[in-house]
Amino acid sequence: MMNEGVNEMTAYTYDENIFSDFHKDAYGFRPRGHEFYTATPARKQEIWDSVGRAFDIREAEEAEEEARALRKFEAEIASVIEAGAGDRTTALRWMTEEDTFYNSQDIEHWVYLQGILFTDAGRALVEELKTIVTISDWRE
Repeated sequence: MMNEGVNEMTAYTYDENIFSDFHKDAYGFRPRGHEFYTATPARKQEIWDSVGRAFDIREAEEAEEEARALRKFEAEIASVIEAGAGDRTTALRWMTEEDTFYNSQDIEHWVYLQGILFTDAGRALVEELKTIVTISDWRE
C-alpha cells in the first residue's frame, strides 16, 4: 500500500491571533475564558466555523439595517423637498440648519445619527454636506 504509515494532515482555517476580534465582530463582545483557547484543534475549528456563521448573519443584519436607514433618510429628504425646499441641496440645508458644525467630524456625526455613515451613500453625503453646511469657529 503506497500511503501506509503516512499521517493524514487536517487543514484548519482558524486563527488563534484574531479569534477575539472575530468573536467581537460576530457577537458584539470579546470572549472571556472561552473554550476556544483550551480546545483541541478540531474543536477550535468547530467553534471558529460557528462564529463564522454568526458573523455572516450579523453582516447580513447590518446590511439590512443600513439599507432601511438609507430608505428612511431619502424619504425624509423627499418629504422636505415636497414641503417646499424644492431641491436636495436646500432640503439638506434645512435639515441641518439647527445644528452647529465645528469641523468635518461634526458632519460625520450628523450622518452617523442618520444610520448611514459607513455606507457609500453616507460617505458621499458627508462630502455633499461639506459644500452645504457652515463650519463655525468653536471659539465664538
